[in-house]
Amino acid sequence: MNKRIFLSAPHMGGSELGYIEQVFESNYIAPLGAFVDRFEESIKAYTGAAHALATTSGTAAIHLALRVLGIGAGDDVLASTFTFIGSVNAILYQGANPVFIDSDKESWNLSPQLLEHYLLTCHKKPKALILTHLYGMCADIETIAQVCRLHGIYLIEDAAESLGATFGGKHTGTFGDFGIYSFNGNKIITVSGGGMLVSANEEWIAKAKFYATQAKEPFLHYEHEEYGYNYRMSNVLAAIGVGQMEVLEERVAKKRQIFAWYKEFLAQEKSVEFMPELPNSRGNRWLSALTCQTKSPALIIQALEHINVESRPLWKPMHMQPLFAHAKAIVDGTSETLFEKGVCLASSTTMTQEEVKMICEAIKNV
Repeated sequence: MNKRIFLSAPHMGGSELGYIEQVFESNYIAPLGAFVDRFEESIKAYTGAAHALATTSGTAAIHLALRVLGIGAGDDVLASTFTFIGSVNAILYQGANPVFIDSDKESWNLSPQLLEHYLLTCHKKPKALILTHLYGMCADIETIAQVCRLHGIYLIEDAAESLGATFGGKHTGTFGDFGIYSFNGNKIITVSGGGMLVSANEEWIAKAKFYATQAKEPFLHYEHEEYGYNYRMSNVLAAIGVGQMEVLEERVAKKRQIFAWYKEFLAQEKSVEFMPELPNSRGNRWLSALTCQTKSPALIIQALEHINVESRPLWKPMHMQPLFAHAKAIVDGTSETLFEKGVCLASSTTMTQEEVKMICEAIKNV
C-alpha cells in the first residue's frame, strides 16, 4: 500500500520553524507581535490590497466585514450557493437572511446573469453579496462587481480558496468592498488555521480591528461601549504565514502543474470535464475538480480510497442543505448537476507526476 495521498496537505517552505523560534525568543506568543504585522504587510504587498487584518479564520473575517458594513437582523445578503458553509455562516451570526444565487457553466462560480435578474426583479433590496471564488478559480468578478456597484450593494469576496488567483492581472479579494483569505490546514498556504480581511477602506479595517480585539475603548482600564470578538491571529501562527508567503508562487505553479497532469492523463476520457478557467484569468487550481457523465462520483472516490488516495465530492449547494430549507434561492440546476457528477481530486503540492498518473489509471478503471 502506497503512503496516504491527501486532498491538499500542508507543505512548509523551510523558513517557518526559524520564524517560530524568533517568536519564542521574543516571548510574544499571544495575539499581536511583529510577525502579525509582517504577515499583514506581506499579503498587502502580494495582492495589492491597501489594508489588511489578520484574523483567526476566514469565517471570522467575513463576520467582521458584515458587522462593519452594518448588516443586521432581517437584512438580505446574497451568496453563492455552490460553496462551503463557512462562506455563509456569518450571515446567520448577524441575524440576516441568506439569498442563494446559482452558478454558471462558464466558471462554476456565481452567475452574473442570475444575479442581475434577481436584482432587477426582487421586491426587497439586498444589502450585500458574498461571492465565492470556488476551488481557487476566478468568478466573472469584473462583471459581478459592476452589477453590485450599479445596484448599490456591498461586495465581499470570499477568496478563501483563491489566494494567488488573478483576473486581468488583479488579485481576487481586491475587487470588492472587502476580500477575505483563509489559511486553514488544507489551503494553498496554511498557518494551521487563520484568515485575512482586506479592503481599500482604511476606516473599515480599523473598525474591524476594533471589533476583533473585544471592542476595547481607548482607556487605561477596560471600557466597552459595544460588543466585540476574540478574532485576532496569534504571533506564532503569523510567523508560519510569513514563511508560507515566501513560497506562495511556487505553490501556485505546482497546483497548476498537477492540474495539467490530470488533464493530460485523462484526455481520452471523453465524459470527463474539468472546472473551466475564464479568459483573462489565472486560477490557483487549489483543487483539481472535474465532472464525469459516465462514472459515479461515489465509485470514483471509493476506487481512489482503495489505493489510499483522498478525494471528495464537489460542494453540496447551500440551497440543498437542511439548514437552509426555507431560504430564498435563485437557481437553474447548474450547481445541483455539478454536485451530482463532480469530484475533487488529490492536489497536494508534494505530489509527483507518477502519483497523478496512478490516480488517473484508477479513475479510468472504475
